[in-house]
Amino acid sequence: MRSRGLVVGALLSSVALLIVGCGDRDGSPDVPTRPAATAAVSPPTTTAPAGQVTPISASKAVLAEAATGTVAVLDTVGTTLTLLGKKELKLPSPGASLAQGAPGTILVPAPGKVITVDATTGSTKETPIDGDARSAAIRPDGSLIVGTAVGKVIEVNPDGTVARTVSGLVSADVIALTGTNISVLDRRQTAIVAISDDHLGLMLRAGDGAANAITDPFGRIIVSDPVGGELLVYTAGPLVLRQRFPVASSPYGLAYDPRSDTVWVSATESNEVVGFDLSTGIGVEVARFPTVRQPDAITVDSRTGELVVVSAVGDGVQRISTGRGPR
Repeated sequence: MRSRGLVVGALLSSVALLIVGCGDRDGSPDVPTRPAATAAVSPPTTTAPAGQVTPISASKAVLAEAATGTVAVLDTVGTTLTLLGKKELKLPSPGASLAQGAPGTILVPAPGKVITVDATTGSTKETPIDGDARSAAIRPDGSLIVGTAVGKVIEVNPDGTVARTVSGLVSADVIALTGTNISVLDRRQTAIVAISDDHLGLMLRAGDGAANAITDPFGRIIVSDPVGGELLVYTAGPLVLRQRFPVASSPYGLAYDPRSDTVWVSATESNEVVGFDLSTGIGVEVARFPTVRQPDAITVDSRTGELVVVSAVGDGVQRISTGRGPR
């Protein structure tokens, strides 16, 4: 566990980032940045991966759609979306990531649009976006929150009209919705930022090189920092750093199992996935499995708890029955 001094130091760093990060709202902020964090390069595997592995091309994103359990895999180029066991789709524009849409659908942000894919039929529709969409999330009322490569956050009404645009970030890489709160992970500033009405709100530092973020039903925002070797846990409204603890071997991909309240993290330096229980106020390891090489992206089928891992170097898609049942 980190000492109180280290936590205080982290909070002071967060305050400093707030001061420098919100001074320019014209869409081209003059703030300190760093290259976006990437996954550490994995060594060759030395242990057979757990579970079942089937072939698939090198992939950068995976999502188990919550309503159907359909597993969608996006290749590293972003042009092929595979609905496992169903069909392979050629996307009209290179997708940047995958996100849960309305029940039964998958969101694929891409240059100039967000593509909505029906998880059962594979049919698609497009929502035009002014910019290179990198992240997306859907609110209960059907409106889209979209983040772009130049740091804009755009809210799109269900009828396709733009409700608001908030500028001032360097990049809007992950959208985190918790209740009515909108938070954004900016990898270039390694920060979590709140969106308040039509402007940026509180900004908190997120480690030394934040890479990914997910949310859970408890309103937590869980962030992986492969550069600093940590997981960080926030809540929003207002933003508060609740937990921060070390994770070895470069934590990168994230997934959450609501059945067992387990946060799964891929450790690319050791080709493993590690499960953590966050309920005690500090992450407690509860499971660990060997994976395919370069496990950059992971997801959980929320209906069964099955963990799915994809390899960014073409070593396949892996399904693991974790044995973590409902709590």
